[in-house]
Amino acid sequence: MKALYLKELTELDGVSGDEGRVRDFIKEKIESKVDSVKVDVLGNLIAFKKGTKSNRKFVLAAHMDEVGFMVTNVEDDGTLSFAPVGGVDPRVVVGKHVRIKGEVPGVIGYKAIHLQKRNEILESPKYENLRINIGASSKDEATQKVEIGDYVSFATDFRRENSRATGKAFDDRAGCAVLMEIIERSERFEDDIYFAFLVQEETGLRGSAVLFEQLQPNLALVIEGTTAGDDPGLPEHQWATHLGDGPAITFMHRGYVVNKKIYESILQVAQKYDIKHQPKRRTAGGTDAARLAKTGGGVPAGVISVPARYIHSPLSVIDVDDFKNTVSLVGKILEEGEGFAR
Repeated sequence: MKALYLKELTELDGVSGDEGRVRDFIKEKIESKVDSVKVDVLGNLIAFKKGTKSNRKFVLAAHMDEVGFMVTNVEDDGTLSFAPVGGVDPRVVVGKHVRIKGEVPGVIGYKAIHLQKRNEILESPKYENLRINIGASSKDEATQKVEIGDYVSFATDFRRENSRATGKAFDDRAGCAVLMEIIERSERFEDDIYFAFLVQEETGLRGSAVLFEQLQPNLALVIEGTTAGDDPGLPEHQWATHLGDGPAITFMHRGYVVNKKIYESILQVAQKYDIKHQPKRRTAGGTDAARLAKTGGGVPAGVISVPARYIHSPLSVIDVDDFKNTVSLVGKILEEGEGFAR
């Protein structure tokens, strides 16, 4: 397994509400390998692969969007004011390279430490005091390149060293890449499979809100990129997940207790095929599973995640073996067919 598409997906810009580049890339790569592909009114990309028995509708979901920013004003000196789209800690953005509209380079700037007062050094910077510099010296010059409402993404290249990889947007391009790897497989499964590449998860789980009325599925698996807790200085008993220990299986998170039958069934498949895995031990954060549970008639959903350090930042870290084991686990779940979650 070569971790297809992971590099390309992470380097594409697709802040919530601006997922077009990601959607177009995925559609181009998968449309010849599935029975049908459609884009709904919100921008979700939904691919369908008919099952050999078709007694159930099984949704695999991953969100295409990433956290980022939006230009809120062009200042007289040619710099840009901006606001976060999704949850981005302002402490991690100072001095970072960004792209506006996927093409205009910029750098996020803040007052130099030599000029800060003591209380400013001790406090987190506020977005209202940060600016993006695009090399313009006036408002007129800047507005020839950008305008209010333009999207801003981190500009981060994907890199891999042995089993570790760094890049932006592993939350949730890692999940998108898992779904694409499953689609690459030529065999059909017993269940009808819908591959849902969703929009605007980072701004309120919006894309998943319209799935039920369209598909009325029987069950779902949400494939995510989640927090790795093995950060420097954090005691082990507070870790959520650990890089290298396999996909994380969620039993509960903010806004949703995972359907027990599905949770236990995921564990059984992992154990049956000796696939390395771990529980997600912290319940912070949420996923599209919460939205699916309370939309329409409700969809029982499980959550399987690729652990990633430093998510919602310019650069995060994954273990590629965790990604590969996630693909293996999801594939084996589908192979179980109607026996899964019965």
